Amino acid sequence: MTHPVPSRDLIGYGRHPMVVQLPGGANIAINFVINYEEGAERTPVNGDAMAENYGHDLASNQALMQRSLSNESLFEYGSRCGIWRLTDLFDKHNIPVTFFTCGYALMLNPILSEYLTDTHHEVAGHGWRWINHAGMNIDEERESIRQTIDIIRERTGKTPCGWYTGRKSNNTRQLLTEFDNIIYDSDAYADDLPYFVEVKGKEHLIVPYTLDCNDFGFVSPNGFVTGEQFFDYLVAAYQTLSSEGKSGVPKMMTIALHPRISGRPGRFDGVRRFVEFISGRPDTWLTRREDIAHLWWQMATS
Repeated sequence: MTHPVPSRDLIGYGRHPMVVQLPGGANIAINFVINYEEGAERTPVNGDAMAENYGHDLASNQALMQRSLSNESLFEYGSRCGIWRLTDLFDKHNIPVTFFTCGYALMLNPILSEYLTDTHHEVAGHGWRWINHAGMNIDEERESIRQTIDIIRERTGKTPCGWYTGRKSNNTRQLLTEFDNIIYDSDAYADDLPYFVEVKGKEHLIVPYTLDCNDFGFVSPNGFVTGEQFFDYLVAAYQTLSSEGKSGVPKMMTIALHPRISGRPGRFDGVRRFVEFISGRPDTWLTRREDIAHLWWQMATS
């Protein structure tokens, strides 16, 4: 009996990962990501049928077309307080980060737009709204990508070269290849290293994302409870990847943060401790995703 082979790659680099030379002889590339979604979440204010009930501290049982003012205020904490607590930390230690930014959220916060204009942080696309794209019409999704790129350019003067939808559709990746400025996406969790895939006859780079070194654990069942637990987990991941990197195959580590989550003081303490733990280590390349992507493209074309 024969079975059709699914279009999945379950092998990847196999037992022989790609050997890369990281800047400064580092054996691990670390990228901090700040997901900025505040104001772009589901809410009847934005024309949605119900309030967002995913990714924050308060479960929502709101009726259709009924706002959840409490949930909205949790997102507002991220844009009012949490974002500045996180950016102050990274600026103090001169660490460049990647912002996965919803276009609509950026439009609602001109102060953040000004900040991103004047810093060395990367601004990558994160969809126009922080909503599920699975059932979105392909033309509507294409326009939302274009709109997000345009608002990032308009508000920060930067052209995004990276993308992470998070709740993507089956069309997302092929749509991204229509935009010449997009050189990578992070809508995959499949590897410790970037890798190339073929999309409609074109090579496309995946810089994989993380769901484990992610502060979403604080608002997930059986996840992190204290900042210390998050710190301990990040240190364990770092030590494993750095040790493997010393054997000749450098690795990549992503730490994913949300202003409304790890911007809270008790959780933030775990992020602060990890930043201090890795700062100044000669074996560590603290960098943006776009720099990792450019390095991989450079190796692929050399």
